[in-house]
Amino acid sequence: MSNIKLDNIFKTACIASDHAGYKLKEDIKNYLIDKNFSIFDVGPFNDASVDYPDYAKKLGNRIKRKKSDVGILVCGSGTGMAISANKIKSIRAAVCYNLKSTRLSRQHNNANIIALGSRLINKKLSFKLVVAFLKTKFEGGRHLRRIKKI
Repeated sequence: MSNIKLDNIFKTACIASDHAGYKLKEDIKNYLIDKNFSIFDVGPFNDASVDYPDYAKKLGNRIKRKKSDVGILVCGSGTGMAISANKIKSIRAAVCYNLKSTRLSRQHNNANIIALGSRLINKKLSFKLVVAFLKTKFEGGRHLRRIKKI
């Protein structure tokens, strides 16, 4: 078992899903726990049908209140969760589907939530994307100026 070395970018993450993303959420959560990364699960806690906006709101508000540094949202496509989370002031949720989109979401957009689609990516890729998200630093500079306009 090895730790994820994050260079102190993030200390804590929270995770949530809807019913479509529940299994992948559990896989990601367990993967991060196995790597000794601090993760807080805001639900759901089974695969019964739920409304994704409720869980995006729970997670987004936790980040807004600085109870977690970043978030991981999982639904069927990632899109519904991202749209819902982005309604919250100071949240920048990005749907990520490959390493380039993931790194750019952090480098250029300073995304504080990664949204994943359980129907679009597999478990192995989701682990790679989450680790890349957690390890990638925001570049600042011209990107900060643009983020301030949001």
